[in-house]
Amino acid sequence: MPERVEAASMPLVTVVAVVRDEEPYLEAMVRSVLGQDYPHPLHVVLSVGPSKDRTREIADKLAVETGRVTVVDNPTGSKPLGLNAGLERMPDGHSIFVRVDGHTVAEPTYVRRAVEALQAAGADGVGGQMLPVGDTPVQKAVARAMSHPAGLGAASFHTGGVAGPAETVYLGTFRREALERVGGYSPVYVRAQDWELCLRLRNSGSLLWFDPSLVVEYKPRRTLGAIATQFWRTGMWRREVVRRNPGTANLRYLAPPTAVVVLAVSVLVAIAGAVAGSLPVTVVGLVPPATYLLGVLAASAHAATRRPRLDLRSALALPATLMTMHMAWGAGFLRGLTERVRVDDGV
Repeated sequence: MPERVEAASMPLVTVVAVVRDEEPYLEAMVRSVLGQDYPHPLHVVLSVGPSKDRTREIADKLAVETGRVTVVDNPTGSKPLGLNAGLERMPDGHSIFVRVDGHTVAEPTYVRRAVEALQAAGADGVGGQMLPVGDTPVQKAVARAMSHPAGLGAASFHTGGVAGPAETVYLGTFRREALERVGGYSPVYVRAQDWELCLRLRNSGSLLWFDPSLVVEYKPRRTLGAIATQFWRTGMWRREVVRRNPGTANLRYLAPPTAVVVLAVSVLVAIAGAVAGSLPVTVVGLVPPATYLLGVLAASAHAATRRPRLDLRSALALPATLMTMHMAWGAGFLRGLTERVRVDDGV
């Protein structure tokens, strides 16, 4: 933990969020930001995309009530375009850009401690740990899977770790000048835009810093269908990142598509063996799926028994949750970005 910086040296901060269909969460998120213990009033910019609920109405109401919220139109719903709009609407003199999402709730000291960490490390960007929190059994299972290495890999902002330099940061608190220097968020990457931004920042000489004490609650999707869609599209966009930046491919990104291919081929071999009446071929084909299933069950048991322990219904949903995440992400990566997804995601 860095030592607390004197208030006089604390810069002015703008908090930016891109929101769309966030009626259940938007007001709580904005209140959590405006209720920060930061020594200067925070300004909030909400880039509001086309929504099917009361998101815009709530945003406009908060702008009138608080006088500290600016609402801007984000007609395509694109996150990078919305974030860049927020960057452009930062008031004069505000030198720190803090990103939050509509599903997040910031702990009251979050912004102050993020800025202190940024200054203490001499970094251009700092981030902490995403803490998924669920309400329903499936949402709790998703939350636990997202914070376990078997779910999204061992990235520090998912699983925790020690403070230090990082390849990417969750959400991110950035120096405005650093973002402007690299041209802000790339409009090409509707998903994975934070990772791609951090790559350009690092390539430009910026230091990015992970601080595990910075914890932000996140409400994950509530159903396996919604998770499948989310991870299918995220896999597609990650393939696009790797296509444009081949050197970024690593085991974490290649494991899910590899698993999809191996399992698909194995099932075909098992079916062929069964049709041909060859027990050895059938057994060979069943070994990879059985091994994968045992691995998922073992990871689920480990994740469910970590403190605080999951209730029985949530624990029982964990294996299906992990498999949905793996298979949807891997299949999306193999499929690659489609024109329909580009259009749906506002590119």
